[in-house]
Amino acid sequence: MVTVKNLSKTYKKHIAVQPMSFSIGKGRCIALLGPNGAGKTTTLQMLAGLLVPTTGEIEFAGNIDKDHRTQIGFLPQHPSFFNWMSAAEFLQFAGELSHVPKKQLARRIEETLAFVRLEDVKNKKIGGFSGGMKQRLGLAQALLHEPELLILDEPVSALDPAGRRDVLELMKQLKSHMTILFSTHILHDAEQVCEDILMLKDGNLIWNGMLAELKQENGALAIKLRTKEPIEGVLELLDFIEEVEYVDVFTAKVLMRNLADSNDLVDSLLQHGRTLVHFEWLQDSLEDAYMKVMGK
Repeated sequence: MVTVKNLSKTYKKHIAVQPMSFSIGKGRCIALLGPNGAGKTTTLQMLAGLLVPTTGEIEFAGNIDKDHRTQIGFLPQHPSFFNWMSAAEFLQFAGELSHVPKKQLARRIEETLAFVRLEDVKNKKIGGFSGGMKQRLGLAQALLHEPELLILDEPVSALDPAGRRDVLELMKQLKSHMTILFSTHILHDAEQVCEDILMLKDGNLIWNGMLAELKQENGALAIKLRTKEPIEGVLELLDFIEEVEYVDVFTAKVLMRNLADSNDLVDSLLQHGRTLVHFEWLQDSLEDAYMKVMGK
């Protein structure tokens, strides 16, 4: 749906984003990951049309016109509101700025407020809203004109656990209706909702691909085993094992250098007189893969 070619941003002598190229598939949910200062917000603002790139092009499929902002909904990390407005008044204002047709606007305001579960407080002043309510109102603003691409900058970073859960649940529901690109430093949240990963480090794009591929390429081959007889002392004799962590004298977690060596592991235990009673592949988390790609 979106093709990005050699996109970069420089402020005087500081290079915030190195030239990068990637594409965004229609109907995908993409997490943009990286430490603070990696260039995540700058990248999202360029995609949203809020910053002019120093170099590069952003192309939307089927859009000959260079202005693609009507196809994008954007929620900044710290959305701003007029606290004296009600939620409905704010969305009326936002809808007029987004050129939503008047005949559709009233319906869209009601639908969007219902979706973010703010219909009961639509006539209350925003100044009395909690942080989670404001974040949901910001999301309603981004959705009001029914964009093709929804861009969210750290949508849950300032929320308490309940507010975070609410926003993540809304994102899961939105996945079936539009493409979502969001930045986050909470890796567990990214793992819950995304299919694809973009990873930045020092302004460079260092990973671009599917979450499953990231975990497969950078995950450790971890196995948890338990034997009937004490296993401690046996595993250190096997040169194809990279690391051993003992849970108790009968149970251990091991990191393998190669998947094919798992059969040799079982054979070696039998040769040393150990009866295997439990064998389990352990799935690496996104955090494990992230740390390996980042070189930490």
